[in-house]
Amino acid sequence: MSAPADPRTGWGLPAPGALPRTADLEPLVSRVLAPNASSMTLDGTNTYVVGAPGRGQAVVVDPGPPDAGHLAAVEAVLAARDARVVAVLVTHHHGDHAEAAQPWGARFGAPVGAATASVTGPGGRLLTTGDQLQLAGTTIGVVGTPGHTADHLAFRLESGAVLVGDHVLGRGTSVVTHPEGDVVAYLESLRRVHDLGPSALYCGHGPELTVDPSAVLDFYRAHRTYREEQLVGALAAGPQSVDQLVAQVYAAVPRELWPAAAQSTRATLAKLVAEGRVEPWADDAVALVAGP
Repeated sequence: MSAPADPRTGWGLPAPGALPRTADLEPLVSRVLAPNASSMTLDGTNTYVVGAPGRGQAVVVDPGPPDAGHLAAVEAVLAARDARVVAVLVTHHHGDHAEAAQPWGARFGAPVGAATASVTGPGGRLLTTGDQLQLAGTTIGVVGTPGHTADHLAFRLESGAVLVGDHVLGRGTSVVTHPEGDVVAYLESLRRVHDLGPSALYCGHGPELTVDPSAVLDFYRAHRTYREEQLVGALAAGPQSVDQLVAQVYAAVPRELWPAAAQSTRATLAKLVAEGRVEPWADDAVALVAGP
């Protein structure tokens, strides 16, 4: 099986490190880039300010790290919109998205909304799939997108754009964390977002995807299938450990990303074990299940 083609390669997306600190993506949405760039966070965490123009209110999505400069940049966007924060929403519990949620909620006097109480804190709002949040002069739909993590949410806007957190990245592909991530749930979540027919994907990291969002979601699903078949092919040579599999399947990926690749590999192997295609072997190795 050949590697699926990434449709973003011909879109002229900003080069790594070239995203502006702030950008107005559409009348409803501004993006503020947090200063936490890394191999895992790409340019940094994207914090979104959402609200209907002229309403004087806004929602902050994924405040990210508790960085004073980042807070100042978000407050400058709020001032330019002449808006006060009425809610802080969080896609999932990872610190690069959620760490500042409760401190910012307290600063703005706004409740925190997320899928888990550990993120919302006391007085926050637990969100579930299907919730329609009437906030800041607009409606924000809550879409359950577990897979990257068990508590992952996306937020659909009235414009048709979807704030996808770490479910889809502006560059590369997302990690299915292990053991909290789940490949089957991740694939189902990709289909769920695809079925929404998004006009744009506003990612937790990297540039916005506006040319053909559905093609990116198709690529993501094909990529997961490709990695699965690579693992099965590698195991045809005999039992192997996760580290051995990562070294083969992700040979072209920078080694600094191999720990993340190992998480996705373990999550994929868990799927294959559940399907009866792979079985645990000695010393953390796995093997293909022998045929009848």
